[in-house]
Amino acid sequence: MASTFNSIGGSKRSLHVQVAREIARGILSGELPEGSILPGEMALCEQFGISRTALREAVKLLTSKGLLESRPKVGTRIIDRAYWNFLDPQLIEWMDGLADTDQFCFQFLGLRKAIEPEACALAAKHATAEQRIQLSETFQRMVEVAEADTFDQAKWMEVDMQFHSLIFNATGNDFYLPFGNILTTMFVNFIAHSSEEGSTCINEHRQIYDAIMAGNADKARSASAQHLMAHNHRLPEAS
Repeated sequence: MASTFNSIGGSKRSLHVQVAREIARGILSGELPEGSILPGEMALCEQFGISRTALREAVKLLTSKGLLESRPKVGTRIIDRAYWNFLDPQLIEWMDGLADTDQFCFQFLGLRKAIEPEACALAAKHATAEQRIQLSETFQRMVEVAEADTFDQAKWMEVDMQFHSLIFNATGNDFYLPFGNILTTMFVNFIAHSSEEGSTCINEHRQIYDAIMAGNADKARSASAQHLMAHNHRLPEAS
């Protein structure tokens, strides 16, 4: 298999993480095909300019994310896409710039549609008094950013991520917490894309907020589903 890896020397990051990132991006982009075998240790160490220890740590990291498997006398093989851990926040970060933005955002929106309306409904039922105060303070900041004379996209991204993260934290269900972390990681690209022309969907956010604060689970679920319609995020509807 032809390799295009470059030396990692001089990076401030941990070497094995940098190496893992480069290999992962090769896999995620399709440059390194599924089912293929990576070059041997000596070849990779020479290409990256690293020690065997750093390489083995990188392979171990990628194995934990479902990208690689190592077998004696066979080598290190790239696992089929069906087994990749796409919900790993670090893997999501490494995907940045590899996929078509519209496609990435549309797939992410599909994930949100599947879990976020119910998260809003649960938050309406189970949010503590402290969590409702935090949500209220965050929403007020959202309004301030949305109504400012000059739209600050960076501030909007920060407060929008915090708003949705608080909702997942307020579900009272620990299994929703990892999704909140994943969504926060993916929100960076999604919000940047959907708000780049100053669109904040503040009215939809207000409906979600009002329903949660009122403890109305049905309205919170419905408001979230409406907010997640593709046209609200300037994405094409599914055909």
